[in-house]
Amino acid sequence: MRVVLADNHALVRQGVRALLERAGFEIAGEACDGQEAVAVVAEARPDVAVLDVSMPLLNGIDAARAIQQTAPGTRTILLTRHDEVQYVSEALRAGVKGYVLKNQSAPDLVQAIEHVGGGGIYLSPNISRALVDAYLGKAEAEADPLTARERQVLQMVGEGKSTKDVARLLGISTKTAESHRARLMRKLDIHETATLVRYAIRRGLVQP
Repeated sequence: MRVVLADNHALVRQGVRALLERAGFEIAGEACDGQEAVAVVAEARPDVAVLDVSMPLLNGIDAARAIQQTAPGTRTILLTRHDEVQYVSEALRAGVKGYVLKNQSAPDLVQAIEHVGGGGIYLSPNISRALVDAYLGKAEAEADPLTARERQVLQMVGEGKSTKDVARLLGISTKTAESHRARLMRKLDIHETATLVRYAIRRGLVQP
């Protein structure tokens, strides 16, 4: 089974790579941010992509959404420390097939990849009943008013990037980047950059 790894910490990637190679998986590529993960998966077309949630430029959940569009044959697993309802329910709605917590043991990740790669769904056994209920649709989640591109711009603003930086990284004009930023601020009824950054942190798009 061919696997792509995406995590912004090189030591984490190296450790997971060594673990998976010992288990007999082929590592088809690595990425250090969400945008790179989407590009690597599009080129390598692996069976499974293992993504961290908190990554620069594009978080793991939105990267999974993009992968579903560009490489629908690749199944995604999130490897993360986040066990909150909002993350798990949003991940499952984004098409993620596996959710593994970083405090689990190494064999759990191997099992998750084998299960997801075989067509199943894997949820960490440490995830509470509330998270399972969210997956089954019994828990109502607040609708996200932002588009995927607006979330990406919000994340970059939260990371301290200027509008010109956002435009360059997304390959769009500065005017278009400004338009995305203005529109998302109107939707959120937020009028100051500092408040926008706090909102991005609260949403879990960036780390404080």
